[in-house]
Order: sequence, then structure tokens, then C-alpha cells
Amino acid sequence: MELSIYSLKNVLFQGKASLLNCQTIMGEITVLDNHEALISVLSAGIIRIADENKKEQFFPIKSGFLEVKPNSEVRCIVEQ
Repeated sequence: MELSIYSLKNVLFQGKASLLNCQTIMGEITVLDNHEALISVLSAGIIRIADENKKEQFFPIKSGFLEVKPNSEVRCIVEQ
């Protein structure tokens, strides 16, 4: 999937990812390739991503929004 994670100050991640794990107001969610379309509010916690090479990266956030589009495009706008 194509993943973009933006904060108010900079781009935290932009590129191909195999996994996105984050905390929403409804609970923890893992987004994989070809996930169902979704818009959700993110809660405070850690965003975990795995890139194409399975290398993991972690981003602590206070809040934000998650958008999953039908064409495997995922965007997060977060406050750190």
C-alpha cells in the first residue's frame, strides 16, 4: 500500500508499506494492503509501520485522522 503520514510540521513517512498499526477511538486497528475503505479518528498512542522490507518504524502521536482509500492508498494526519 502507499502510505503517507503527515504531522503539522513535516512528513513523517511517505512510501510503500506492508502494515500500519494504530490506535483509533474504537480500538486498535491494523491496515494491510487492499484494506476496506475507512475514515477514522486516531487516539493517543504509537503508530507502527512495516515498510516493504519488513523494517519497522514507530511514531508516537497525540491524535489524528486515518483515511484508507479503495486503491490501497492510506493517509494519516497526526498531532505529535
